[in-house]
Amino acid sequence: MISHPPNEEHIDDEMLKVEVNLDNISGEWLGYVMDLLFESGANDVFYTPIYMKKNRPGVLLQLLCHRDKLTAMREILVKETTTLGIRYYPLTVFRAERRFTQVQTEWGPITVKEGIYDGQVIQRSPEFEECKKIADAHQLPLKKVYEQVWKLIE
Repeated sequence: MISHPPNEEHIDDEMLKVEVNLDNISGEWLGYVMDLLFESGANDVFYTPIYMKKNRPGVLLQLLCHRDKLTAMREILVKETTTLGIRYYPLTVFRAERRFTQVQTEWGPITVKEGIYDGQVIQRSPEFEECKKIADAHQLPLKKVYEQVWKLIE
């Protein structure tokens, strides 16, 4: 079961940033590893192209997770990637409040995530999977679905 941080504004001082330098690994494997890390509780996973020793191209895989997820993250990274070493650092994360509302489009409802700071909405984002599902079901361009959501929330 995936555990998400609470939606209210808070400081999380039990986070870790975990990173590995990878070479000789395919893009398909990286996608698979990303899925495994998220399924095991990573809060975020991202890749950056880098140059390693002897100017070899590689990938810097970085992830954020709660301290109690480190063992699971380490096991995935060692078993599923080409790394021989893992770095991790304690990290404090500020998280703005999150609130979920719904807008009614002509094709059906779509959830909108709002970021709240100091009582004010600072960010809005339609839920991608819901927009994609509607675009597919009605054979619409995804951007048309997003455009209608933006018009409704403005």
